[in-house]
Amino acid sequence: MVLEVVQYGDPILRRKGARIERITPELRRLIADMFETMYAAHGIGLAAQQVGHALQLTVIDIRGVEDRPSTLELNGEPADPCRLMPLVLINPEIEPLGPSVAGPEGCLSFPEIYAEIVRPDRIEVRALDGEGRPLQFRCGGLLARAVQHEYDHLQGILFIDRMDRRDLERLRPELEALQAATRARLARRAAAR
Repeated sequence: MVLEVVQYGDPILRRKGARIERITPELRRLIADMFETMYAAHGIGLAAQQVGHALQLTVIDIRGVEDRPSTLELNGEPADPCRLMPLVLINPEIEPLGPSVAGPEGCLSFPEIYAEIVRPDRIEVRALDGEGRPLQFRCGGLLARAVQHEYDHLQGILFIDRMDRRDLERLRPELEALQAATRARLARRAAAR
């Protein structure tokens, strides 16, 4: 089922996700719905907060993005990043490995808003997969950027928090309009209850 993507201005985007202790049928359904929602929105990553759940859960799928390459190492050996896709990360932990570089980012919770964001180019990731099995890998390029962007969501951090001050000022009118529209929509929903 395609879920509503929460937009900037909704307080849940600032909530740190709770750790997931068990893989339940409800969690499996949420994961499936998150993938369906992400694909419908033409995204490459989606965090639970973006669909209204403050959990340490994100889904990622970089297949189909050919102009921004990714690297992957499994057990110290180079591997095809598509081998992990579609990727579910539960309770992820990340460790930066490489120098930080600027790269373009957007976010499904910020429609049509893009900026260059500086992040480590390579990271190590430890998490559970969608079945609750331990998963560990190193990645670079777009996959590393996507994992870090989604990891931030799980901590209540938004990509605007990492924007250069000039970009933030340039985008301020759009951000304020989006925030106001979201708050008005939330107020209408609350009044209708």
